[in-house]
Amino acid sequence: MSIITLTTDYGLKDHFAGALKGKLLSEFPEAVIIDISHHIDAFNIAETAYIIDAAYSSFPKGTVHLIGVDIELNAENQHIAMQWNDQYFVCADNGILSMLIQKIVPQKLVTINIHDRLPSDATDLDVFVKVACHLAKGGLLNVIGKEIKEIKEVTELQAIAKDNQIKGYVIYIDHFGNVVTNISKKIFLETAKGRNYEIKFKNKTIKTILPKYSDIGIYKKKSLKECEGESLAIFNESDFLEIAIFRSNPNTVGSANSLLGLQYRDLVTIDFKN
Repeated sequence: MSIITLTTDYGLKDHFAGALKGKLLSEFPEAVIIDISHHIDAFNIAETAYIIDAAYSSFPKGTVHLIGVDIELNAENQHIAMQWNDQYFVCADNGILSMLIQKIVPQKLVTINIHDRLPSDATDLDVFVKVACHLAKGGLLNVIGKEIKEIKEVTELQAIAKDNQIKGYVIYIDHFGNVVTNISKKIFLETAKGRNYEIKFKNKTIKTILPKYSDIGIYKKKSLKECEGESLAIFNESDFLEIAIFRSNPNTVGSANSLLGLQYRDLVTIDFKN
């Protein structure tokens, strides 16, 4: 089974996502195409990186991830393909893969160089389709690109730890209005060293990170019904610090995004006490 996943900022109102699937199936009819998301905020590199990082581990080895965000080829934005953790990623070299390479060194990286082998009217997306299908069929990276050693890293995807503080930022707001930061569980444990701490943002404070949402009842010594609307923090499935409202609903009672006033790129710190 050859799986190609799609992550784009195309939305579903227009024809773009459907046309992309048509191009892939025209090139490789046996491909299994799976949508990760087409609702990335336009040109939002940090959000794309988080979505890819959160999703890739659910897929088997050999999966090809086509990432259609900010893909226009220019002097500052080359096309690349990466083999990483036995999966493949096809995207622009705009920092989207920064979060992955913080965890594991890529097995192989190439800058794609097949543009002159395609028809003169081929689009950037046509290049990605050709490369993704080539890899999904078992093709080699060195056939479609020249090996490189480094790609762009986006500093906003990395939290900064100094002695008694971790400084991070909001990088994603999910469907429930929960707010995800770039503070990983790894950097928290390395910095905390068993010390007490406070999470601070927008003149608000949370004093503990819960194992899971419903543990707020234990922490507050209340019934779960009484805890509805309370703010909390957890490390989510991707091991990033998430700030939430227990049983929030953005359309009715509100969420961490609306009730706590947290927006994309807002500052979140964890202060430790000696």
